[in-house]
Amino acid sequence: MHCPFCSATDTKVIDSRLVSDGHQVRRRRQCLACSERFTTFESAELVMPKVIKSNGNREPFDEDKLSGGLYRSLEKRPVSADLVELALNTIKSQLRATGEREVPSDMIGNLVMDQLKELDKVAYIRFASVYRSFEDIKEFGEEIAKLEK
Repeated sequence: MHCPFCSATDTKVIDSRLVSDGHQVRRRRQCLACSERFTTFESAELVMPKVIKSNGNREPFDEDKLSGGLYRSLEKRPVSADLVELALNTIKSQLRATGEREVPSDMIGNLVMDQLKELDKVAYIRFASVYRSFEDIKEFGEEIAKLEK
């Protein structure tokens, strides 16, 4: 670690603490050259798997796309932003937990539907209608019937 004051490379850790619910480490350091103290934060860099699209193309996981789809489905619905963020984090954790380097896009869609089913039934139907490309009212009815079971 380089000292931000004198750019020396020799520093020692004086104190370490977990912050952000244990997802980050705060370290208090002291430069051995100039004796100045400074704080660093460390967190794990978690790699998301690549997405295999239905046409076979592979692309990097796009958190904004996932978030946009969830928020679009939940538009004008009484669901707090905290619950949406929790759902997003749950989906990302489930994807990382697969241990796979690549996951099919339909797996992500199913994870989103599972979360929406718990959050808001109307949002679930909205998402399902686009995700499953409903063609007529009958398909809506069938999906609603599944929810009522």
